[in-house]
Amino acid sequence: MFAKLFIRIKRTIRTGWQQLQQKVLRWTTPIKVSVTTGVLGDITRSKSELILENVLLRQQLIVVSRQVKRPAPTSKDRLVLVLIASKLRHWQQALLILQPDTVLRWHRDLFKWVWKRKSKATGHRPPLSATMIALIKRLVSENRLWGAERVRGELLKLGIIVSKRTIQKYARQVSRPRSGKQTWTTFIHNHADVIWACDFVQVTDVFFRDLFAFFIIEVGSRQVIHAAVTRHPSDAWLAQQLREATPFGAAPKYLIRDNDSKYGTRFAAIAHKTGIQLLKTPFRAPRANAFCERFIGSVRRECLDHLFILSEAHLCRMVRAYVDYFNHARPHQGIDQRLPMPSVHGSVLLSSPEKVVSTAILGGLHHDYQIAA
Repeated sequence: MFAKLFIRIKRTIRTGWQQLQQKVLRWTTPIKVSVTTGVLGDITRSKSELILENVLLRQQLIVVSRQVKRPAPTSKDRLVLVLIASKLRHWQQALLILQPDTVLRWHRDLFKWVWKRKSKATGHRPPLSATMIALIKRLVSENRLWGAERVRGELLKLGIIVSKRTIQKYARQVSRPRSGKQTWTTFIHNHADVIWACDFVQVTDVFFRDLFAFFIIEVGSRQVIHAAVTRHPSDAWLAQQLREATPFGAAPKYLIRDNDSKYGTRFAAIAHKTGIQLLKTPFRAPRANAFCERFIGSVRRECLDHLFILSEAHLCRMVRAYVDYFNHARPHQGIDQRLPMPSVHGSVLLSSPEKVVSTAILGGLHHDYQIAA
C-alpha cells in the first residue's frame, strides 16, 4: 500500500516538473512571427525607425560578408552599431550576429572614451620667462647640494610657484659633468677575464664543529679555479692554496679578497711573487666581491643546506663534487646560460627526447642531462 502511494507521488512530481520545464521553455523561446504578422507590425512603426533598423541589419550583413572564418567587427563597425542602436527603440530584435550585452559593453567603452577626451586638459601653463629660467639655473649652480625640491622651496619663499619637474628640466642644463674616474663596476666588467675572487664559507658539521671551505673563482667565466677545506685556516694554509691554484705561473692580474685577518703576510708574498695585485674590498661592502658572494650563496642553497656534514673529508668530497658539477654541467645566468667550462665537443642537435640520459649529482640532489652516445 505504501509502495503504491510512493510511486503515485513520484509520478505526480515528475509530471509536474516536466510541465514546468515546458512552460519555462515556451516562455524563453522567441516568438516566431510570420511574414504577414511582421508586415502588419511594421505598418504601425514610423519610417525613420524602419530605416534605422534596415541600416542596423545592413551593417551586420557587411560584417558577415567578409571573407574570413570568424568575422570580427572593427572599431568603425562597433561605432556605427552603437550609434544606430542608441536611436532605435527595439534594437535587440534586430541583432542577428551579436548579443545585446556585447553592444552595451561597446557603448560603455565609447562612453568612457568620450568623457576621457572631454576631461583632458586642453590648456597649458604659459612657459617660464627667460628671467625665471635664469633664476632657477642660478640657484642650482650656486647650491650644488640642493635638490629640485629644495630649490622649489626657496622659490616658494620668494612667492614664485614652479613645479619640481620644471626645475629638474632646467637643472640638467647646468649640472656638473660626471667624474671621469672609473667606477668599481666598470673596472670589474672591463677586466673580468684577468680577475679572480676568493672567499670562505663556514660550515658546521653534525657534531657542531666548525669547518671552512675556501674557493677561488674566475670572474669572467665564473669557473671555480680552486677549492679546499680545512678546520684551521691560517696564513700559511692560504698561501699554500694560492700556490696550488697558480701552477706554472698561471695567475691572474688581480685577486679580490676581503679584509679577513686570515690573509696575512705569507699570502701577500705568494701573490707578489706570482705577479698578482691584491684588491681589498672596503669594510662592510659585500657587493665589492659580488661574484664570489653569489657563488657562495649557490653553494649554500644548492648543496650545503641539504646535507649533514660528518667530517672534514666528507665536506671535501661534497665540495669537489659540486665544483665539478658547477664547472662542467650547470648553466649560469650571468654568462647567458652557458657553462663555465663547456665541453670540447660543443652542442649537438637533439633528434629524439628518448636519447637524453641523466647522471645523479650529490646523491640525486642535482642531475646532469646529456645526449646518449
